Amino acid sequence: MKSFWNESLENKLQFPEINENIETSVCIIGAGLTGLSTGYYLSKHTDVVILEKDKFCGSTSGKNTGKVTSQHGVFYKYLIDSNGKDFAKKYLNANEKAIKNIEEIVNTENIECDFEKESAYVFSSQENGIEQLKEEKKAVDKIEKEKCKYVKNIELPIQKAEAIEFENQAKFNPTKYAYGLTNCIINNGGKILENSKATDINKVGDKYEISVNDYKITADKVVIATRYPTINIPGYYFLKMYQSTSYALIADVKENLFDGMYLSLDMPIVSFRTVNDNGKKLLLAVGYDYKTGVEQTVNGYTKLEDTVKKMYPRAEILYKWTAEDCISLDKIPYIGEYSNLMKNLYVATGFNKWGITSSNIAANIITDKILGKENEYEEIFKSTRLEPIKNKDEFKNMLKEAKDSIILSKFKLPKDTIDSVENGQGKIVQVDNQKVGVYKSETGEVFTVKPVCTHLGCELYFNNHDKIWECPCHGSKFSYEGKALEVPGIKDLELHQHGEN
Repeated sequence: MKSFWNESLENKLQFPEINENIETSVCIIGAGLTGLSTGYYLSKHTDVVILEKDKFCGSTSGKNTGKVTSQHGVFYKYLIDSNGKDFAKKYLNANEKAIKNIEEIVNTENIECDFEKESAYVFSSQENGIEQLKEEKKAVDKIEKEKCKYVKNIELPIQKAEAIEFENQAKFNPTKYAYGLTNCIINNGGKILENSKATDINKVGDKYEISVNDYKITADKVVIATRYPTINIPGYYFLKMYQSTSYALIADVKENLFDGMYLSLDMPIVSFRTVNDNGKKLLLAVGYDYKTGVEQTVNGYTKLEDTVKKMYPRAEILYKWTAEDCISLDKIPYIGEYSNLMKNLYVATGFNKWGITSSNIAANIITDKILGKENEYEEIFKSTRLEPIKNKDEFKNMLKEAKDSIILSKFKLPKDTIDSVENGQGKIVQVDNQKVGVYKSETGEVFTVKPVCTHLGCELYFNNHDKIWECPCHGSKFSYEGKALEVPGIKDLELHQHGEN
């Protein structure tokens, strides 16, 4: 489903598809906020080509909350406890600087993106949560965060809640901001290519050769900004992250709305902010996360809508969509060199749902590395760090295989098997001791795929709410017809002809 932000891209500049072999200094794979921000900085110094498999800012960057903030939930106590006070202070300062950087870009480049300064709040109405907030406030005080206070009343229409307020944070329309960046990149001589999917990267001498559609790009340096890295070895990012999907909606609540941006500490976690739609205030709510590929018994859209209507009974839902994010197991993004074994290849991933400030941090770190400059925040986000796996439950399924999912290229699909799948539903069925992914459209048309992720061979799960195949191991998503939608799976699912008995 199209997000509110992505609709603002309608009738905007369309970028060409690759139609020739290209040589460039830097090739950036991924035209979300990270790729475009990196391209913005680098295009001032060198030639840059940015590749996007679909449309720029069409995935996570065009489906996020649009919050530009250093308040990442109740997080700084965790950072102090796990990495020390100096580390936590650097993390805070990096994100605070990112807010200022983004504001500077908006002002300098005259980007119209509804940028607005506003306070951010993390709140709780439960006794245990309030205690956590008080401990978090102590942690934030230790790292000397300015313009932070503890408040005992918030504007949300819920039962009495307390909160930590970060002042001087911001919000904007992320796709309008991204569009502004694309104009700057083009004006600086950079190239942006849409519908141009990078399927392979090889080292050839001291350069990289990227296969894109039917062409090749040769580059001195490569930046992988695809949210989830598409190269498995070396790097092994598939062992250090998982993907999480959130539900989102925009509503006209038919009454006055609050000021500020809010994030609940109590479960389920839900984020609230307002958006400006041609002078009218609408409500944006995002939450009810789930680990991608794990079956949910209740539709998250319904849960989120119910939450909104408890606050605003007359709310009219205008938009619904989902967004996927990479979650690093130690909760810190990976930014910098892809691997110690692959020089001049860079990565930015694992933003843990805080991709707007993280995208600017990543762009500055990677730009400095490519230009041979030091960056004061490079070490805390070091992508080649060796950390123990801190979440054994998440790690258990990382190397799951689907050896029994190999199916024949042509098979008979029994009528009773077809009848077992309801119209508008999908599932995995057994055919001659083989597993087959079957989806039946609302009109009864049958689509069959090999239900094995093209990334590392994990067995897929069919999400009947969004009508897509999802990977429970690493978060790839595919349409019911088998088209690759979300990384790390970049190849389409194998399709199969079928007959009926």
